[in-house]
Amino acid sequence: MRDLHELEDVAVQRMEMLSPILDPGLDPALFSAEKKRIAAENDLSVRSIGRYLEAYRQRGFEGLKPMIREQAVTKLPANWEEIVNEAIHLRRELPQRSVPQIITILELEGIAEPGVIRRTTLQEYLVKRGFSARQMKIYQKPEGATARRFQKAHRAMLYQGDIKYGPYLPIGKDGAKKQVYLSAFIDDATRFIVHARFYDNQRVEIIEDSLREAVLRYGKPSAVYVDNGKQYVSDWLKKACAKLGIRLAHARAYHPEGKGKIEKFNKHLDIFLAEAALANPKTLLELNNLLDAWVNEYYHKKPHASLGDISPETAFRSDAAPLAYLDAALVREAFIHTEERRADKTGCISFKGNRYDCGMAVAGRKVEVAFDPFFLDEIEIRLDGKSVKAIPLEIGENVSAAEAPAADEIDKPASSRMLDALNKQNITNRTRRATAVSYRGMGVDTQ
Repeated sequence: MRDLHELEDVAVQRMEMLSPILDPGLDPALFSAEKKRIAAENDLSVRSIGRYLEAYRQRGFEGLKPMIREQAVTKLPANWEEIVNEAIHLRRELPQRSVPQIITILELEGIAEPGVIRRTTLQEYLVKRGFSARQMKIYQKPEGATARRFQKAHRAMLYQGDIKYGPYLPIGKDGAKKQVYLSAFIDDATRFIVHARFYDNQRVEIIEDSLREAVLRYGKPSAVYVDNGKQYVSDWLKKACAKLGIRLAHARAYHPEGKGKIEKFNKHLDIFLAEAALANPKTLLELNNLLDAWVNEYYHKKPHASLGDISPETAFRSDAAPLAYLDAALVREAFIHTEERRADKTGCISFKGNRYDCGMAVAGRKVEVAFDPFFLDEIEIRLDGKSVKAIPLEIGENVSAAEAPAADEIDKPASSRMLDALNKQNITNRTRRATAVSYRGMGVDTQ
């Protein structure tokens, strides 16, 4: 089980490495230059980069997994920890130093015997510790760098994502006020919001949920562009994007200029927040219903200067580029989380505040738990290539991301006439949109 995870981790690293040259519209000269740059930064040959790229084109994410023979056990020197620490020190002194150069210095200084350090092994440990040549570049701020406006030619070529702090709602314990957070993704070419929702936390799970919902409703984007917040650099998000063939790109540290479209939407959202304060929603469900109405009936229908004074909805719907819909089961598997647990002698495990009966066949054994962080009413137990469903024997506090009950009303809240009107229109149009989604599942092109 652990070996399979290691193979996936390597594939995710390779996917991230190849990301800059996966754009099919890349100029040939730039493609060649980028391939050489990637090879140099990762201490690989250009031929190796080409081999990885060809494997990905033929077999997708699976093609990036190393062959089993690559996983041969390497005997490390007794002072390996010292060697790695010194290698990191040498890389921090001069980030441009290549791995072969670092090895040469370590050998000349007598820290390592000649020939005992394999370049690939040391490179792997430097990557794990965050000191590859590519990772070190985030600490180097080029002088005179300026932001350049860009816009993709068609829909679904790039989604930009971000988190925005939202209002306080009485959804905490005993009706205590708790801040909520908006996670949104916007289509770069059309300014169309493919997903926006408020959540009661800002963990990585809300980013995954946002992207998953966008993919299920509007298809797979070629790439997503996000900042370097901890939610966006998680291993789970990297794996999900790699498995779905989505290039995950991050804004350079302290240089978020490239995310201007989602940042502009977040500022525009202040209009909604002012109206929502009048409506005084008491639950996440109420707030998200109002948001849904505002996005669909106001923002999407408002002419946008950058789109030639047509609306985001018109721009998105009239775009000739086809949308790449994926099988729902494939999307679910890509975003599934896994953790290990050991079943007790009765075949039960404790997980996320609940106990699950997994059956006597797993009693005393270590199992893999596959789960959706937003739905813990059922989990999947995997062992020896087989899987079974399990439901909680008792309901704990963390069983799901369901809405907390609203606190008792003490005053009748004022209302937002704008949101009331938009919500009424949104309810009217919701049936039409749901029908379109239904037809799409039957293979009918509603775009």
